[in-house]
Amino acid sequence: MEINSAGVPAEDKNMVISQLFDRKKAVYSFEIFPPKPTTEVDKVLATVRELADLRPDYISVTCSAGGSGNSRTAEIARAVKDCGVEPLAHLTCINADKRSADASLAQLRENGICNVLALRGDRIEGAPLSKDFAHASDLAAYIREKGGFDIAGACYPEGHPDAPSLAQDVRNLKYKIDAGVTHLNSQLFFDNEDFYRFADLLQAADIRVPVQAGIMPLVRKNHVERIIRLSGAKIPAKISRMIARFEDKPDALLEAGIAYAVDQIVDLLSAGVRGVHLYVMNNTYVARRITESVAPILKELNSEA
Repeated sequence: MEINSAGVPAEDKNMVISQLFDRKKAVYSFEIFPPKPTTEVDKVLATVRELADLRPDYISVTCSAGGSGNSRTAEIARAVKDCGVEPLAHLTCINADKRSADASLAQLRENGICNVLALRGDRIEGAPLSKDFAHASDLAAYIREKGGFDIAGACYPEGHPDAPSLAQDVRNLKYKIDAGVTHLNSQLFFDNEDFYRFADLLQAADIRVPVQAGIMPLVRKNHVERIIRLSGAKIPAKISRMIARFEDKPDALLEAGIAYAVDQIVDLLSAGVRGVHLYVMNNTYVARRITESVAPILKELNSEA
């Protein structure tokens, strides 16, 4: 069987996400999460269909919510694929061993999934830490050794919360690239200057793979509180004023959050960023509003490719 440059069987070359960056100036994608055990799967499948109708370049599927690991990821990724959009399946390793990683990879293969995002993942209270994978780079190297997958990685424009410094985090990121990561999705951020400084550091470190900027629209007050707690992302004064002004006016906050995200995306695309990865929180209304605003810009940019 012929294998292409991404390590994926040649007949699947059109499904390799990293090759989109060879054909497009700006890649545009969404992220969704599988249902919690108490959530009807049909609701998430309806979300998948609505998002697929917006024709993103791909949709990434996180690991299952509620601490249930990778169990529903392949199922939802298959649903994305059945809607005619390429899925990027998240795979975490913080509590995994090689045997469970093999099982997850086999499940993805069975569902025709050849793009994975290799992550360390969040700690689950009471679950033993992996003895096989200390870092996401270890998982990426293992997946590359197994073959058959194009591997994406995560990066952190403001630095990983566990890294002693942003400079050290960039040095650690080089390990992911050397392990086989072909493109990067950034953690969410709200000040584009942080992303531009990070991009300069990547260039100085000779990290040349494409990087998509991660954008999360802040459309509810509790989003801000949760994001600060989970990601440590800096909240600019502009957003603080927006929240303070509209926290008791949910419709106005929704519109302001969409406008802020669109403004971020337009600036990023104007600066030549290779793509935007939209953390839509399974909110199809927000995804549609933002996509309708930036679609003409994406079309114009990619017509030049």
